[in-house]
Amino acid sequence: MAEATKSSEKLIKPEDVLQHQKDGDIWLIIDGDVYDATKFVEEHPGGEEVLQDVAGTDATNAFEDIGHSDEAREILSGLKIGKLDGKLPEGNSSSDSNSSKGSQQSQIPLFAVTALLLALIALFYAKQ
Repeated sequence: MAEATKSSEKLIKPEDVLQHQKDGDIWLIIDGDVYDATKFVEEHPGGEEVLQDVAGTDATNAFEDIGHSDEAREILSGLKIGKLDGKLPEGNSSSDSNSSKGSQQSQIPLFAVTALLLALIALFYAKQ
């Protein structure tokens, strides 16, 4: 599963991180370090869903985009379990998952606005 480095830091394989992305078992990667956020889920100010969304991924971008405080970074350091030994497969980073979710979410309001606009136009012409 994992090997120790010369500095006794545990090396964790990408496939091991990918195994920890379900409820009650959340590992994530930030700046090449692996964190077990499982016990922190209930305390996380953003809620469980936020952590669940980045579980098993490189969450560096998501973590940095929020602008976490020094206190949050200190808490994070206490969750560190090792260093990533290798790279995650493509599509397993917070920026990859957020961009695909974002494009799906942005299409829904556009569709709703278009449908509403068409309904208003139809109503306008029906009254004439």
